Amino acid sequence: METMSLFFTIVGFASAYLLWFFFLARKLTGPKVWPILGSLPSVFVNRRRFHDWMVDNLRATGGVATYQTCNFAIPFIARKQGFFTVTCHPKNIEYILRTHFDNYPKGPEWQLAFHDLLGEGIFNSDGDTWLIQRKTAALEFTTRTLRQAMARWVNRSIKNRLWIILDKASKDKISVDLQDLLLRLTFDNICGLTFGKDPETLSPELPSNPFSMAFDRATEATLQRILYPRFVWQVKKIFGFGTEKRLKESLQIVEAYMDEAVAARREAPSDDLLSRFMRKRDIDGNPFPISVLQRIALNFVLAGRDTSSVALSWFFWLVMNHPEVEANIIKELSKVLKETRGSDPQKWLDDPLVFDEADRLIYLKAALSETLRLYPSVPQDFKYVVSDDVLPDGSFLPAGSTVTYSIYSIGRMKSLWGEDCLEFKPERWLSPEGDRYEPPKDGYKFVAFNAGPRTCLGKDLAYLQMKSVASAVLLRYKLSLVPGHRVEQKMSLTLFMKNGLRVFLHARTLA
Repeated sequence: METMSLFFTIVGFASAYLLWFFFLARKLTGPKVWPILGSLPSVFVNRRRFHDWMVDNLRATGGVATYQTCNFAIPFIARKQGFFTVTCHPKNIEYILRTHFDNYPKGPEWQLAFHDLLGEGIFNSDGDTWLIQRKTAALEFTTRTLRQAMARWVNRSIKNRLWIILDKASKDKISVDLQDLLLRLTFDNICGLTFGKDPETLSPELPSNPFSMAFDRATEATLQRILYPRFVWQVKKIFGFGTEKRLKESLQIVEAYMDEAVAARREAPSDDLLSRFMRKRDIDGNPFPISVLQRIALNFVLAGRDTSSVALSWFFWLVMNHPEVEANIIKELSKVLKETRGSDPQKWLDDPLVFDEADRLIYLKAALSETLRLYPSVPQDFKYVVSDDVLPDGSFLPAGSTVTYSIYSIGRMKSLWGEDCLEFKPERWLSPEGDRYEPPKDGYKFVAFNAGPRTCLGKDLAYLQMKSVASAVLLRYKLSLVPGHRVEQKMSLTLFMKNGLRVFLHARTLA
């Protein structure tokens, strides 16, 4: 009897589960959902083209009428409702990022995963903690002195390091991994701007740097926490093995480096961001503690390094494949430099761009924006739902669930960008006369720099750095991809090139 009772209990549970699954699967839009496994089989099959696969699913929802929203059932991760919602329509995104901003914070899962690395820094905090840092940073990022400081750091790296490395590679006819060089350059620049200390990773010898290496390992280990259920990484942390062991060891190196940086700035304050925050007060009117200052600085390093270097890597790859765009960039650069430095092309190469020259390059800015439309440095972002809510398209989001907006997918929707949405076309960012930079009127069609109250404060600095580096490379060299080199996306929170960007450099002749 007991055996029969157990049998009927199991059958009852199985029947109830299958009935629940039947109704769940019927109401979901998105990839096929399997019993127990949910969408995981499809995720696994498409793991090497995840972002493009997500585009396919969002396109299949039916266009503008359904606002490009679908659901992915991921067991253990999408715990609240059995699935999480993904959208790419500007109306939904505006609702999440601006209209109902307070209902969509980073959330406890994200904050817990990133806390060991970023603490309660600006990119890992919500509420008053975030607001006081945001207000403090906003005052600093709008100053001309900070933009001039960025220009000095960038130009120093270009003239004293990048050009030396590229000139040698060009003369010796050897290839370079441009993505690696750009990561080193932006890392040195953001460290200099943030705490006035240059790690010098971009040197002719391409040296390894303990802080840089530890920071990379800590970032990679932290990202692993997002990919797995919380209990998995928490068990590894408790027993100290695997990625959690590497994270702990890496953070010890990072924190020691930051201790030195804070101590140096206390003895000799400067114009860097760390010194500026040391002069500010927290929400209670007290100076920021050292531990908080460390995490504030690390937040800016994380945001300022990967995003610009990754965007530039995709930019150079696109330019290599679109000679007409390259010709237009060179034409604009030549016109501006002829007016500022005279008609001798050799004088154009003496120094990197100054701030006012970079500001005049509207076609180059359009080309960079077009790159970010197609290959946003952060391809998707996640938000936690505080209270039950309904998106403009009617999608219900229960409290405690997660909603994702796919930035990568936005730029690939014909309903938003036209039939030529997959084409690299900088002209779409210019006025009809081609003499003004004109972003889309609907700002939520382009959220590569976020939008709403969390809009990236470093947006102008990022464009300045990217313009300076792009012009410094393209004025001197024509790039060509190393034969057989495969350009692929790395599946991570940042859209790295999986195999780097290996190129040959050919000296350019300017007329």
